[in-house]
Amino acid sequence: MAATSRGTSPVPPDVRPRLTVLSGPSGVGKSTVVAHMRKAHPEAWLSVSATTRKPRPGEQDGVHYFFVDNDEFDKLIANGELLEWAEFAGNRYGTPRRAVLERLDAGEPVLLEIDLQGARLVRQSMPDARLVFLAPPSWEELVRRLTGRGTESAEVIERRLAAAKVELAAESEFDTTLVNTSVQDVARELLALMLEASGRSDGTDGTD
Repeated sequence: MAATSRGTSPVPPDVRPRLTVLSGPSGVGKSTVVAHMRKAHPEAWLSVSATTRKPRPGEQDGVHYFFVDNDEFDKLIANGELLEWAEFAGNRYGTPRRAVLERLDAGEPVLLEIDLQGARLVRQSMPDARLVFLAPPSWEELVRRLTGRGTESAEVIERRLAAAKVELAAESEFDTTLVNTSVQDVARELLALMLEASGRSDGTDGTD
């Protein structure tokens, strides 16, 4: 869809909003926080990633992810259509470039929810992006969340725990850390960061 469909005009690059990137270890609650924020503020635009992972129950193509096979993903890489991409737990994930740049050029706040490797690649390609790290209240709580999902095998959980230790150690690479002790509070803080990055203020405080 064209970024100017709402009657907006392209924003000069020097005043274009900063891209907001949310990352953190698997199981920390990134998707839950983002879903809560977008339920209250559907105008906050979340980039939809492409992935070679099979859909989980309830996931819809084009809503939660663009589900593609390996050949299709290879073409996206070859054609330069991904802002970043990474492999995790045997599957590949990537951010379609065009939609993100169109939204930023239109002056809209944009959020990417990606893993550590992807966040690092975005930092390289868009140094002015704001990287937000979502941390668990404790390691024990993260382990509980990961093992309580019931959707992955023991081998996958073990890989996720090992990856989580690496991801937690990278917190210092991020601009801001939010600790996920309350989904509602973190969602509100994340929205405020997005609006700040786009030069806007949240006029909806206190209306929840």
